[in-house]
Amino acid sequence: MDANADTHLSRLAGAIAEPARARMLCCLMDGHARTGTELAAVADVAASTASAHLSRLKEQRLVESVAQGKHRYFRLASTQVAAALESLLVVAGTPRGEFRPTTPTRLRSARTCYDHMAGAAGVALHDRLHEQGWLQGASDDGDYALTPEGAVALETLGIDVDALRTSRRRFACACLDWSERRPHLGGALGAAWLQLALRRDWVRQALDDRALSVTSKAQREIPELFKP
Repeated sequence: MDANADTHLSRLAGAIAEPARARMLCCLMDGHARTGTELAAVADVAASTASAHLSRLKEQRLVESVAQGKHRYFRLASTQVAAALESLLVVAGTPRGEFRPTTPTRLRSARTCYDHMAGAAGVALHDRLHEQGWLQGASDDGDYALTPEGAVALETLGIDVDALRTSRRRFACACLDWSERRPHLGGALGAAWLQLALRRDWVRQALDDRALSVTSKAQREIPELFKP
């Protein structure tokens, strides 16, 4: 064993062992990111105390922070952290809680996020593009790579992939969804996808807010990406 491994293990154990930090970590195991204020409420501590706890967890690489607009969210740093916590919960015999969003239903279902699709439909699209093998996992900076199969498929659907690659903005990236607290597809590809979906009448935009509705046409024509 590495001479420093046992020391690092003890530091990790110490970071997890404090009850408030343990509650924060368990709360984040559902895959949804949360603000420091939300985690302070979960841990039943003051905001300043929560900030100190989160700094400790970040220092030990148990959580990471993501800036989204004016807000900063926290999530588990990796799937390895989640797996380790899952194993500890099995030993502890403690059930996990459930994420309960407070976003209005129509906005949570589907909406625009600047110029791309968000909400449950946007997150589902993000996940299915990966499941189809069209997008590859995020790099350290959150960027996605389009596979050759994905490029052909999207070109066939009507997206000019080559033009997007020459755009000055990021090509494809993870954008943290504020209602689902999981990533949806951002960047030039996300914007192009929304425009395509609107043109093909796969989604329709509300006149008075950011809400989108997924049509039955989308579920008929591309069920692999828009499932009911």
